[in-house]
Amino acid sequence: MWYLYGLTILAGLANAIQPGQNATLSKSLGLPITAALLTLLVSTAALLVGGLALGKLEMPSGQQLVQVPWWAWLGGFLSVLLILAQLYASPSIGAASFLGIIVTVGVGASIVLDNYGWVGFAVHPASLWRILGAVLMTAGVALVALF
Repeated sequence: MWYLYGLTILAGLANAIQPGQNATLSKSLGLPITAALLTLLVSTAALLVGGLALGKLEMPSGQQLVQVPWWAWLGGFLSVLLILAQLYASPSIGAASFLGIIVTVGVGASIVLDNYGWVGFAVHPASLWRILGAVLMTAGVALVALF
């Protein structure tokens, strides 16, 4: 189980670094949408190579495809939204404000998702302590963004 926390820590570092990389690609090319597409192509190539190297890449059956809930297909659109925010917002508001807002809004939304068990998550009730944590995060991000 501990390796999952390590993976999550690495993802957090990547989440802090990636907006600057993607914004620099966009600025260097002068083509934000093209930069976003290139970012997704690099991601696709990395997953393809990694999946093949680990022997974990398989084509789903038609039956598997039709069993997927409709809303599960929309994750790719959310990835595009995140990349566009990285390209347009992060250079202007800064890395700390950008990541703070992304994480804090994510925690707030996650508390609601967990409370109701939406989009495939197990139910974890929105306790007073979880809500207080989200409120404190919001206050912290406000301080980071304002100062």
